[in-house]
Amino acid sequence: MATLRRRCPWDAEQTHRSLVQYLIEETGELVEAIETGDRDHLAEELGDVLLQVYFHAEIAAEAPDGFDIDDVAAGVADKLVRRHPHVFGGEGVPADLHGSWEQRKAEEKGRTSVLEGIPEQLSALARAGKIISRTRSRRVAVELADEPIDAAELGRQIVALVARGQASGIDPDQAVRDAVRDLERGVRSAENGGS
Repeated sequence: MATLRRRCPWDAEQTHRSLVQYLIEETGELVEAIETGDRDHLAEELGDVLLQVYFHAEIAAEAPDGFDIDDVAAGVADKLVRRHPHVFGGEGVPADLHGSWEQRKAEEKGRTSVLEGIPEQLSALARAGKIISRTRSRRVAVELADEPIDAAELGRQIVALVARGQASGIDPDQAVRDAVRDLERGVRSAENGGS
């Protein structure tokens, strides 16, 4: 990567920001490889995502106050140790592993709301899922549906709702974004004691 940054004009002019589109694209291709179960494709796409990590770390290392790939690896290793005291610290296994992880993460980052740290760039559906997951794991008093459903039925119902919305002249993605904003307002209200 260092050689490419010195010798290739295209690589040399890239920035963190200019590479975002490739990171998103490579991540999408990785998801596709995982979902199709193609092992060769999976190995290739993992390599492409790893290349993005190396590329960003190399750009960062060029700054006077930067960091390199070793710093990135050490940071994630330290984080994994901190968030797994039941593995590395002699604590018992928590009854709610996901909730315990989310709690440790919130404490580490000084987050006071379950909404903090959820990227705005997520799709409306992914954002809804993340908000709901955190709301449940942090036990925020918001009423959420919890009737059991299997993955295939969930997918069929979502597609059917999209079709109904489209037939009614409704932009389904906009409708979900609006509903997510309503959910966020409800979460904020519950976190503030219902005020």
